[in-house]
Amino acid sequence: MSGHSKWSTIKHKKAANDKKRGKIFTKLIRELTISAKLGGGDPNANPRLRTAVFKAKEANMPRDTIERAIKKGTGDLGEVIYEEFIYEGYGPDGVAILMEIMTDNKNRTASDVRNIMTKAGGNLGASGCVSFMFDKKGIIVFDVNKLTEEKALEIGIEAGAQDIIADKENVEVITEVEDFEKVIKAFNNAKIPYISAEITMLPNTFKDMSSNEKIERVLDLIDKLEDLDDIQNVYTNLNLPDDYKVA
Repeated sequence: MSGHSKWSTIKHKKAANDKKRGKIFTKLIRELTISAKLGGGDPNANPRLRTAVFKAKEANMPRDTIERAIKKGTGDLGEVIYEEFIYEGYGPDGVAILMEIMTDNKNRTASDVRNIMTKAGGNLGASGCVSFMFDKKGIIVFDVNKLTEEKALEIGIEAGAQDIIADKENVEVITEVEDFEKVIKAFNNAKIPYISAEITMLPNTFKDMSSNEKIERVLDLIDKLEDLDDIQNVYTNLNLPDDYKVA
C-alpha cells in the first residue's frame, strides 16, 4: 500500500507560513461558527463541528474562544452571515488550484482572489474545472522516527485506514472521512504521537513542473491566497520533485 505523496512537503511549507497565529484563529473561528450553524452546537452530534473543535484545540485555541465561536453559530451571540463555497482555477503552467471559501462579502472575495490569480499568471475557472482532480480524505502525518511503515500498516489498516504512504521523513496514513476519527483514536491508544491530522483534499492526479522557478511561482501563489482571511484552505496538484527543498 506504500506510495509517494507530495502533500506533506507542500503542507510543511504552508505550516511554516501559518505561524501567523491571528490568521489561523480567524479561519478556525469561522469554521467553528459555520459548522455550528449548519449542524448544531453539540460536537457529539455534529461530525463537522467535532473536527473543527479538534483542529482548534490542536492550534491551542483557548476554550472560551471555541465556545464563543460555537455560540455565535447557534445564534446565541447574533446572526451568522458567512457564506461558503468553492473557487476553482489554474495557476502558472496550468497547475490546478482549489480554494475553500468562507466569507461575509462574496463580491470582495471574488475581486481579491481574481486579482491575486491574474497577477500570478493564473485564472479562475468554471465550477467543476479542477475539483474532479481531488478527493476528500483524512490524513494523519507521523515522524518516520516515531512510527515505522510496518507499524503504521499494522495499526492503521486494522482501524480502517485506506492507504499508508512513507518516505524518508514521514509516514502518512490516509483515511476515508468517516474513518478519520476512528483511525486517530487507534494511534492515540497505541501512544504514537502524530505531527498533524486533518480532513483535506488530496490530488488524484499530479502536475509536474519543469523548473524550481516555476515551482516557486506556484508556492508563492498559494501563500498569497492563504493570506486572505476569506480563504479557509487552498489545494493544488503540484508535483514536487523528490530533491526539491522547501524554503
